[in-house]
Amino acid sequence: MRLVVIGNGMVGSRFVEDLLRRDTNGKYDVTVLGAEGCEPYNRVLLSEVVAGRYDLTSLTLPTPDHPRLTVLRGTAAAAIDRQDRVVTTTDGSRHRYDQLVLATGAAARIPPLAGLDNGTSILPLGVHALRSIDDAREIIAATLNSRRAVVLGAGVLGIETASGLAQRGCAVTIVHPADALMERQLDTSASSVLASAMPELGIHPRIGVGAEAAVVANGRLTGIRLTDGDVVESDLLLVATGTIANTAIAAEAGIPCERGVLVDDSSTTADARIFAIGDCAQPPSGAMGLVAQGWDQARALADRLTGTTVRGRGADTTSSDVVRVKAHGLDVVTMGVCGGSRVDDPAQRTLSLSDPDAGRHVEVVVSGDRLVGATCIGAGQVAADLVAAYTRRTPVPSDPARLLLTALSAAPVAATTPDALPDDAAVCRCNSVTKADIAEAHACGARSVDEIAKETRATTGCGGCKDEVCGLLGWLNEHAPAAAVR
Repeated sequence: MRLVVIGNGMVGSRFVEDLLRRDTNGKYDVTVLGAEGCEPYNRVLLSEVVAGRYDLTSLTLPTPDHPRLTVLRGTAAAAIDRQDRVVTTTDGSRHRYDQLVLATGAAARIPPLAGLDNGTSILPLGVHALRSIDDAREIIAATLNSRRAVVLGAGVLGIETASGLAQRGCAVTIVHPADALMERQLDTSASSVLASAMPELGIHPRIGVGAEAAVVANGRLTGIRLTDGDVVESDLLLVATGTIANTAIAAEAGIPCERGVLVDDSSTTADARIFAIGDCAQPPSGAMGLVAQGWDQARALADRLTGTTVRGRGADTTSSDVVRVKAHGLDVVTMGVCGGSRVDDPAQRTLSLSDPDAGRHVEVVVSGDRLVGATCIGAGQVAADLVAAYTRRTPVPSDPARLLLTALSAAPVAATTPDALPDDAAVCRCNSVTKADIAEAHACGARSVDEIAKETRATTGCGGCKDEVCGLLGWLNEHAPAAAVR
């Protein structure tokens, strides 16, 4: 059966890897059309590249070497003929399919600001978005001659890139029109704690005020005029105002689209032969914009198409909404029920500890004997424990206030040390990798983080588990039996 995948990014490439691992009967011949000319890479860590903590080569994701797989890089799909079941590319080639998977992702949303909307798709010099490896290269190059930067948008990406620019020596102003930073994850109390920690890191938040225009002279950015009339001088503008799903090829083929390509719970579009996963898809439950959700969709679709499930790689629904901010000096983790716009539920009990002077804010939301949400700022050990309780669905203490008590103590919590960690505990939640999975890879000879990543995918998602993997690997090197011969 001929399967064509449009998109070779994080979700498209993961789907192909999952499918081929499951397709032991040789049902599918797979062709991947990737618009970018490079190997698939981890977009989630692009902000880490801007900050100088990763180099671009370390972002590359593995591509299966398989006799039934053809990957065409630098080949963009142009049109879908649903009647003839053919995908045509921009170079005129034609690819027949029996089933088609859309993993076209999303593009950076550029707001219609005066000074940016010049009737072309070319932005003024000094204005950038961060969506691709090329974007990261251009931003890094721009920081060599920039000392003042503005980041427009204070969602997760905006805060991460603001931190990265500050790390490269720019004085950064982050502009956000909402009443709270990261308002999808933080309420105003949590936001104020986060905002108070920013100035000493070289980041100056402007909350509740938006951008009115980009001030441009001779085709180059010189500043940003805000809605309150202030003008912030700037050599560099980083736009982090969200994304727009790449739905054009689906819409032109007559497949219903709204914010994304409309799919049912099985990722099937209105055409039973065509599926959509990742940032381009709009499932009934809504899209979260997190790669873990796209990977869950990829895994589930691979299961469905092959009728199999690979051990240890089942979807972990609670891992999809754990958010970690990767920013130097800003320790932010949220999960489940959080943010200022959450629905008031009388069955939920909320407890919080807020200490702005110490840069610390912890809030937990409990329903019955389960943790259903949490917000942690400046409390790394507490966050690690709460993520474990949330993703593993362990019962909370009879007095949920005990969940906050570790925030008042510097003592480590024994339950999260490697020797006390249960074998089925999730270490890399993006990829549903357990302690047992890592121990098995170690027993087969994996001795470095890169080797563990190759064998299990651990650390290849948000990167937030890298320290945990390193700690577990060090413990295994000291305590585990010698490796088996491969």
